[in-house]
Amino acid sequence: MNPLTTGAFVSTVRPNAALIAAVREALRTAADWTRAPAMQAYMKSDIPYYGVPMPELRRVCRAVFAAHPLNGVAEFESTVYALFIDADHREERYAAVFLARQRTATTFHTPARLPLFRELIVAGAWWDTVDEVASHLVGPVLLTDPADVRPVMVDWIGDENLWIRRTVIIAQLQAKDRTDLDLLTAAIDANASDRDFFIRKAIGWSLREYAKTDPGWVRAFVDARESTLSGLSKREARKHL
Repeated sequence: MNPLTTGAFVSTVRPNAALIAAVREALRTAADWTRAPAMQAYMKSDIPYYGVPMPELRRVCRAVFAAHPLNGVAEFESTVYALFIDADHREERYAAVFLARQRTATTFHTPARLPLFRELIVAGAWWDTVDEVASHLVGPVLLTDPADVRPVMVDWIGDENLWIRRTVIIAQLQAKDRTDLDLLTAAIDANASDRDFFIRKAIGWSLREYAKTDPGWVRAFVDARESTLSGLSKREARKHL
């Protein structure tokens, strides 16, 4: 068993409490309570919203992050985790993922972060955060460290958690001509019969995106699986062919 696949995320370092408190205060200050109920309803969220649109969230968070720099990788992990897991408004989860994506944190984006990223995926369990983690955190680590990360992705292909499986399917959205086609093929073929909307949509999305790089490959791939891919997956894949 690969410890990066099976190991649970554990942190022994306290999170940056000042940063977390400042994020929450900034979001409360920026809150638009008239927008919040509609945002919660649209996302079918079990926790409320502040009503802060994403451009404003990024603006206020950049200022907070600059004022409260993180002291090393351990504090990075514990702070991202605490801000996400302990969120009592959904925008705090978005802030946690945005914190993980900061340019100053890219040196922390190594295979050793996969247990943390997995925790965010499983805890988030919805497309708004899962897709960000998959394409902007897991995907880049796969590109930079394929020898260590690819075996983890192979293990995730058959994971019982659909959001982990969705992550493998869409992790290479930004890979373009560096896409690992064998991995993409394995992920799609293993999940093609899954009836879940989010899996079928992910398959179509990943193929549609790769079609921008190699439309001929995608056309042939889908044609060869006419009877196994769902209608949704095929429509998405062929959208711009």
